Amino acid sequence: MNSIIRHWRQTGTGRGSLSFVTAPKPIPYAGEVLVKVTAASLNYRDKLVLEGSVGLTPQEPIIPATDFAGIVEDVGDGVTRFRRGDRVVSTVAPDWFDGAAPTPNLPLAPSFRSPALPGALAEYVVRPAYALARSPDTLDDAEASTLPIAALTAWYALIERGRLRPGDSVLIHGTGGVALFGLQFAKLLGASVIVTSSSVDKLAAARKLGADHLLRRDTPDLAAEVRCLTHGRGADHVLETIGGANFALSLDAAAPGGHVSLIGQIAGTDITGNGLHLARKRLTVEGIAVGHRRAFDEMLRAIDADRLKPVIDSRFSLADLPAAFDRLDEGPFGKIVIELA
Repeated sequence: MNSIIRHWRQTGTGRGSLSFVTAPKPIPYAGEVLVKVTAASLNYRDKLVLEGSVGLTPQEPIIPATDFAGIVEDVGDGVTRFRRGDRVVSTVAPDWFDGAAPTPNLPLAPSFRSPALPGALAEYVVRPAYALARSPDTLDDAEASTLPIAALTAWYALIERGRLRPGDSVLIHGTGGVALFGLQFAKLLGASVIVTSSSVDKLAAARKLGADHLLRRDTPDLAAEVRCLTHGRGADHVLETIGGANFALSLDAAAPGGHVSLIGQIAGTDITGNGLHLARKRLTVEGIAVGHRRAFDEMLRAIDADRLKPVIDSRFSLADLPAAFDRLDEGPFGKIVIELA
């Protein structure tokens, strides 16, 4: 058995801080599981961590990224939940089981928390057994690797917190991983979905996924167009994945009693908006940073039952991580996957 593995290491900030290195194969101790990683996926927050942006600079050195799927190779003493050969997927907030997050700061995945607990971009990783879930039977490992952050964030915003119901209207900004999972989940529950994007090609692709209405982001008075498409009401749910000045548009486009999920800050972390919209329309604005384990498990069951397929934009080998980050910079349609098997 090979006792040396390959992994990526980040020793600072910026692309120059990444190196492709070797290390001893990790060993699972009591309560832990050794996983052969077969696929990992990138999230926008991985880019922020690499760049040292918005307070997400990790302790260093670390193995980058958080989301992976793989196969159990060995288990430590006391582990009964998994056995060799099981297909598993990571979780991003393993200590958050249900309800409100247990601390003011969301419990974070290993690569944000400690250099002793590696991230996802390695041939083998060790995790506490409670930090893993069984992969959906209907997904391959590449597809399963896209779920921990992007899918859970969309599910938590719309279903867990937003209480989405059939017939509701949903406004989704963008066509990245969270946005497209939001589109798929909303259609799964019988909602009407409006997608905005600056790309005509991406809007056409969103239509094929079931989007009911498509709007160019540069549409004059986009909020008025949303109200027109919703019979004057506005959107019952808004997935705000852009931030910055776009937040004001989301408040304007939301329906009375609507739920606005603030998820992304691509356009900036300082948000502005008309307070009258909040008061007069009795809006709920909620910051969403992934979700708890119960929601994750419920989402996995729903994905399996309805055979929902994640949208993968592109695939790269482990050695091609820099090219994968380049693609992330370009704005993918869906998820970027790193395949190791």
